[in-house]
Amino acid sequence: MTIFEKALAGEMLDRQTDPRVAEIDAVQQQTAQALTKLNQQGADPAAVHTALSQITGHHIPDSTTISLPFGSDFGHHIWIGERVFINRNCTMVDVGGIEIQDDVLIGPNVQLLSVNHPLDKTPALRHRFYGQRVVIQRNAWLGAGVTILPGVTVGENAVVAAGAVVTHDVAPNTIVGGVPAKFIKAIPD
Repeated sequence: MTIFEKALAGEMLDRQTDPRVAEIDAVQQQTAQALTKLNQQGADPAAVHTALSQITGHHIPDSTTISLPFGSDFGHHIWIGERVFINRNCTMVDVGGIEIQDDVLIGPNVQLLSVNHPLDKTPALRHRFYGQRVVIQRNAWLGAGVTILPGVTVGENAVVAAGAVVTHDVAPNTIVGGVPAKFIKAIPD
C-alpha cells in the first residue's frame, strides 16, 4: 500500500518515523508552487480548469466554476463534480480525500479539512496524522465562512449556514448552523 493509499484509508501516519511521508511533502510542495502561480496570475475559466485538473490529477468539468484565490495543501485527493460553484478563498486540506458531488454551492472563505491528529496525552506524539474523507453530496450549499472538519459528510440538498463549524455528518434535506453546527430545520419538499 502506498503512503497515499494509507492516507485515503485513514491509517495513522507518522511524520517522524515513516520516511514515505516525504512523498506527501513533495506533492504538497509542487501543489503549493502551482497554486501560487495560478492565484498570482489569475486566469480565464478554461485556464483555471486546466491548471486545477493538472494539480488534482482529475478532470475539472467545464460546467464547474472555481473562483481564485483557491488553496489546497495536497491537491491529488480532490474530486469535483459537474455544475459546482466554489467561491473565493476556499481552502481544501485534502490528504484524507475530499469529494464534492454535482450541483454543490460553496461560499467564500470555506475550509474543507480532511486531516486530523490524535489527541495523545503526550504532545510530542501529536505530529502523527490520519486522513478522514470529507464528502459534500449533491446539491448541498455551504455558506460563507463554513468549516467542515475531517470525516464529515454533508447530505444531499443540505444547507450549512454561514460561519458554521461542522463536526458531525449533516443529514440530507436539512439546515444546520452554529459552532458547533446543530440542526435548525428540515428543508420542506
